[in-house]
Amino acid sequence: MDKRMKGTWQVESQSQVLAGVLTITMFVMLGDMIKRDHFDALPVDSEISIHGTRKQSLVGGPWKEDGESLNSCWTKPVLEEADESQGYVTFSLTNGPEYHVSQIADAVVIARYLHATLVLPDIRGTEPGDKRKFEDVYDVEQFVKSLDGVVKVAKSKPSKVSGRNLAVVKVPSRVTEEHIAVNIEPIFRSKGNIRLATYFPSVNMKKTKENSNVDSTACLGMFGTLEVQPEVNGVVESMMERLRTLSRKSNGQFIAVDLRVDILEKKSCQGNSASKSKSCYGPQEIAMFLRKLGFNKDTTIYLTQSRWDSSLDALKELFPRTYTKESIMPIDKKAKFLDTENSELEKVINFYMCSQSDVFVPAISGLFYANVAGKRIASGKTQILVPADIAGSSASSTDYLSHYVSKKNHFAYSCFC
Repeated sequence: MDKRMKGTWQVESQSQVLAGVLTITMFVMLGDMIKRDHFDALPVDSEISIHGTRKQSLVGGPWKEDGESLNSCWTKPVLEEADESQGYVTFSLTNGPEYHVSQIADAVVIARYLHATLVLPDIRGTEPGDKRKFEDVYDVEQFVKSLDGVVKVAKSKPSKVSGRNLAVVKVPSRVTEEHIAVNIEPIFRSKGNIRLATYFPSVNMKKTKENSNVDSTACLGMFGTLEVQPEVNGVVESMMERLRTLSRKSNGQFIAVDLRVDILEKKSCQGNSASKSKSCYGPQEIAMFLRKLGFNKDTTIYLTQSRWDSSLDALKELFPRTYTKESIMPIDKKAKFLDTENSELEKVINFYMCSQSDVFVPAISGLFYANVAGKRIASGKTQILVPADIAGSSASSTDYLSHYVSKKNHFAYSCFC
């Protein structure tokens, strides 16, 4: 074979090899695009390098330092003892801590408006017989102290207040003075004692355009009354410490993702093709979203799911350091906090883990997300990243930051400044 023919053959062979490589690369890219069909590519100016570092970071990181804790800007109301009535307001906390904060705020607002005595509530779960005392979860002394001079609190229901002389009153969340005056006060004046049954017509935690007379009381009730009791707080602290130990490669930082398989399986979560926006994101979607933002495989993730489910494997493939409560909770606490049919304590742990993590990602929209956001805003932990279907490659980092933070439209911004 002469030199020219040999050279031609080598060039053709190299071209074939290159074409083969390009073909394989295109298939890999196509597969990746299909896999990420719910999420868009990274903006051009935010590429991830071969070592996982970022040329220009999204949302300040991907990790971002906490902002400064805000100061409460409401004025603590003062109770006029002379106007205090002998009536009582009773109620129960239900369905988890994301509901508790709203129920407490409404009860405090109503009791103060009526100049009534607020009876310490019990806590009732979603299952029949799932009932606890307030002190099983929350710090009673802190609760009473926080309301000193605002509302009078009775730690137990007086014997003269029985179910027979209690009028049950339905109360919409974020109750207004007008609603109290028209729908609640007449019944209270007639009966003397009432029992509140709070309902949630919508998930509305946005601040109102104008501050009302009840805002200061609502702010105090929502952000200044509830603290978990020492044993529950100890479990949360130990789990957080465990996660920080497992997060040495990310400077002790971890992400909390509200992702519960039982919720994802519900029809309301699955949505339909006609819906314009998603309300829930599955494990693989969350995995791709976090990778899109630049979090690498060494990132530690805490899931609100209690026990491992095979559907979570897609998330663990990209983020091996993904954990549920069962793998990081102290062994001596599992019998009480995890291995029982009572889920109330698990919900409380999830709420406070998500409130204190370095990053919070709500895979499920709703009141849990809204009230965790409020607690985080108050403490300066504003890195709340919300998965979104954003068209085009020019999406900016603010498209993923919770609107509660980016637009400062959460009720918490009426309370803290």
